[in-house]
Amino acid sequence: MVRNRIISLLLAAVLPLSGCSAIKSLTYKASGGRVSPGTEYESTIPEASQTTVADRLPDATPIDMGRVRTVHDTVTITRTLTRTDTLYRRIRGNVKPGIEVLRERGFAGLVGKRVGLLTNPSGVDRHMNSTVDILFNAPGVQLKAIFAPEHGARGDVEAGGYVSSYTDKRTGLPVYSMYGETRKPTPAMLKGLDIVVYDIQDVGTRSYTFISSLGLMMQACAEQGIDVMVLDRPNPLGGLKVEGPLVEQPFNSFVSQYRIPYVYGLTVGELAGLINEEGLNRGQKGLDAPLKCNLTVIPMEGWERDMLFADTGLQWILPSPNIPFPETAVCYPAAGLCGEFNGYLQIGIGFLPFGVFAAEWIDADVLKSKLDSWHIPGTSFRTIHYSRSGKSLQGVQYFFTDYEAATVTLTQFYVMQAVYELYKKDPFKISPGRIEMFNKVCGTDYVSATFRKSFRVSDITPFWNKDVEAFRKLSKRYYLY
Repeated sequence: MVRNRIISLLLAAVLPLSGCSAIKSLTYKASGGRVSPGTEYESTIPEASQTTVADRLPDATPIDMGRVRTVHDTVTITRTLTRTDTLYRRIRGNVKPGIEVLRERGFAGLVGKRVGLLTNPSGVDRHMNSTVDILFNAPGVQLKAIFAPEHGARGDVEAGGYVSSYTDKRTGLPVYSMYGETRKPTPAMLKGLDIVVYDIQDVGTRSYTFISSLGLMMQACAEQGIDVMVLDRPNPLGGLKVEGPLVEQPFNSFVSQYRIPYVYGLTVGELAGLINEEGLNRGQKGLDAPLKCNLTVIPMEGWERDMLFADTGLQWILPSPNIPFPETAVCYPAAGLCGEFNGYLQIGIGFLPFGVFAAEWIDADVLKSKLDSWHIPGTSFRTIHYSRSGKSLQGVQYFFTDYEAATVTLTQFYVMQAVYELYKKDPFKISPGRIEMFNKVCGTDYVSATFRKSFRVSDITPFWNKDVEAFRKLSKRYYLY
């Protein structure tokens, strides 16, 4: 990752003779590399005075005037770029998702074919045009059927809710549920199709079921001799974060369908290539013989592995009700496992989904003090108080102040350790009926069996990290970016 490269910003169409107008355009050059958070850049504005520099940068970019110097009527500004800077986003934020690339290519691979589409509301272009409508109106493309994953094609069904099949009012096409009577499309649903397209915003975590639906679609299409095309989209966790153990038998399930880490650091297109080529697509239980489909991935343009979603310039369309913001996707693997237990900790559903840990019996200041004393890498906490369903709750909200340094998925285990040390609350005793689902989401029973003995994160960390580097090495074969 680029850290201290100097970026020279050449401000074109610079100040007119009056010296009063704002700069109208911006170009940049970086020697041999990319612009990344933490990068320093240097700007020069001819014939500008120090007192007016801040007003003339694009979008009133904030300037630390203590770092401005003037030499021969030229002002040079040096400052550190962060992910929230308008300038940073302007330079990097021009990612084209797969649907836009496909359209620019004239829908190559779909023209003259009968097409099925597995999608939800997150399948849109940058102007909020639905992939359903784009393909339905594409010249030479015969969109014949729509397939709906968990939460439904319109995203209005809660987690785990039954999704029914129906007819789409706008197109008149059948919408087949893949989260109702069946999770794998039947031969009758696929009859007459030449190819199935997948376009759903991923969240980068194994237990989110959209990637499981993709695998079952790929398996069904392989059985019927039907092609599959994946329209790639950004991984909101970036393409460098890999955490958690591989799934072990017999814990393969719809929430842990593949033998991959809990956080896998791949785009959905890269993941599709990996499971297809490495024999990992073996059904919900992981016991079927692996089948390879004829797979095409339409890559994005402009995406880089160190990008979080805010860096892309794209709008976040919630892929499901409890992931309303891209930051929520980062929090999901940090709190979702803890949230599997009933009657234990509230994790902010309906408030700040997956962003807090709270309960009626917690003293927020005491919990924060305990967590702060451990100096957890890249993670900070603040106290929070709120009401939910008539209950007064308090606890902590957490922030990843150094995302690279943080082990996101262990956040919940540190909180569980602190809660046990302070209050002797044992979720495995409070909610024994949820241990099975906790194990399925973990992809193993080792974590529950080991952690509950002493509630120390250090006891599970070696196991949690054991597969990361080997998977990272394997997955690099399938990098598209």
